[in-house]
Amino acid sequence: MILRQFLHSDPMAASYLFGCAGRSAAAVVDPVGDIDSYLRIAAESGMNIRCVIDTHLHADHVSAGRELAEAAGADYALFAEANAAFRFRGVRDGEALELGNVVIEVLHTPGHTPEHVSLLVTDRARADEPWFVLTGHTLMVGDLGRTELATSAEEGARALFRSAQKLKSLPDYLEVLPGAYSGSVCGRSLSGKPMSTIGFEKRHNKAFRIDDEEAFVRAIVADVPPSPAQAAQIRAINSGMQAAAE
Repeated sequence: MILRQFLHSDPMAASYLFGCAGRSAAAVVDPVGDIDSYLRIAAESGMNIRCVIDTHLHADHVSAGRELAEAAGADYALFAEANAAFRFRGVRDGEALELGNVVIEVLHTPGHTPEHVSLLVTDRARADEPWFVLTGHTLMVGDLGRTELATSAEEGARALFRSAQKLKSLPDYLEVLPGAYSGSVCGRSLSGKPMSTIGFEKRHNKAFRIDDEEAFVRAIVADVPPSPAQAAQIRAINSGMQAAAE
């Protein structure tokens, strides 16, 4: 397997390129900014980008996903029920995307936004068990995502509670590769360490530890940080509902 993590500072976000070296097949998840870095790293690694996936319709930055997919001749994927005004490859909960020996299982994990997905990744050349999960803005190191950007805070929190239970059921050893880290406006107590494990977060992530739904909702809707600047407009651009400013 090839895995590259891209850490961005404006916004504070993480993107990923990974895939099967033997079949030269890669995916890129949550790309941000200039697409040349993804194309260059793919080329240097001998990889062809087959699929570009956004875990959700972002509200803190304009996605580079569609631009990268077009440049690479790849599919652009979102959750099948995402409210978008353009054509995309719709993926569903439990669906498997194959990149040679690397398999991506789609997990619908709403809460931060209704269409949010996490991606459970297995390298069959290494083991039959999954190796890591890309959790976007659902589970980050130290906190869970905010819930009011695309729905009411309480409705989002209840969906996020169910998504947290789904992620808690994954093996403790599983690596967590989130879509944001400390400094992001999408969480409150985020660590500067941009990766973790399910087991560590179950022990040390206060929000992730809560097992009672009502207590969870109270914690999530309390002390919500300020919204990202122009959040509604950015999400509209990412959904194709509004053209990006020239």
